Amino acid sequence: MKENDSNTGGLFMLGFFLAVGLIVSAMFLSGAFKTVKSNDQTIEIKGYAEKNIVSDLGVWHCNIRTRSADMVTAYNKLKSDIQMTKNYILSKGVKIDDITISSVNSQKIFKVNDDGNYTNLIIGYELDQTIKVSTKDIKLIQLLANEATSLIENGIEIFSEPPQFFFTKLNDLKVKMLGEATKDAKVRAEQLAKNSGSEVGKLKSAKQGVFQITPVNSVDVSDYGEYDLSTIEKSVKAVVTVEFFIE
Repeated sequence: MKENDSNTGGLFMLGFFLAVGLIVSAMFLSGAFKTVKSNDQTIEIKGYAEKNIVSDLGVWHCNIRTRSADMVTAYNKLKSDIQMTKNYILSKGVKIDDITISSVNSQKIFKVNDDGNYTNLIIGYELDQTIKVSTKDIKLIQLLANEATSLIENGIEIFSEPPQFFFTKLNDLKVKMLGEATKDAKVRAEQLAKNSGSEVGKLKSAKQGVFQITPVNSVDVSDYGEYDLSTIEKSVKAVVTVEFFIE
C-alpha cells in the first residue's frame, strides 16, 4: 500500500513539473512572438532622378586696368578705356540695363630695389574696374567673351573671364526632381520586397542628398555637390535616401 502511495506521489510530482514547464514554455513563446511582431521592419534605399537642362542666363566679367606715375593720368586713361569697352559691348546688342560697372579700385606701385624687395618709394598707381554683363541671350555672352580681346588692339588692358551659364528655375526643378527620386526609390523598394515575399508599407523617413549639376554625360560628383557654370547644356542629378515600413 505504501508502495502504491509512493508511486502515486511520484507521478503527481512529475505531472506537476510537466505542467509548469508547459506553462513557462507557452509564456516564453508568447513573449517572443510579441517581440517580433512589435519590432517594425523597414527597408532603406536610394532613389535617383536625372534631367538635362539648357541654361537661360549668361554672365560675363571683364577687368580693365591702367597704370601711370600720376594717379589722375591713370584715372583718365581708365575712364576712357571703360567707355570704349562699354561702347563695344553695346555695339554687340547688349542692353544698357544688362551692364554693371564696379567702382574704381586703386593701389600704389612701390619701387623694387636691386635685391628684389619693395621699398617705400611710390613710383606709380594702378587702377582697375570690372564690367559685368548679364543677359538671357546666351549666344551673345559667348560672342562677347570670344571677341573682347580685340580691344587690346586699341591699347586697352583687358582681362576677360570665361562666361558663366546659369539655370534660373533650378529651385523649382529641384522640388520636382526630389519627388521623382522618391518615386524611383519606392519602385526599387517594391522590387526588393517582392523578391523576399514582403510588401512596402508607409514612408518612414526621407533624406535629401546633394544635387550634382554637371556637363551632359559627365560622371563628376562631389560630397558637397557639383554646380557646373562652364557649359550651356547641363545634367541635373538628384538623390534621396528613403526608408519604408515593410509589411
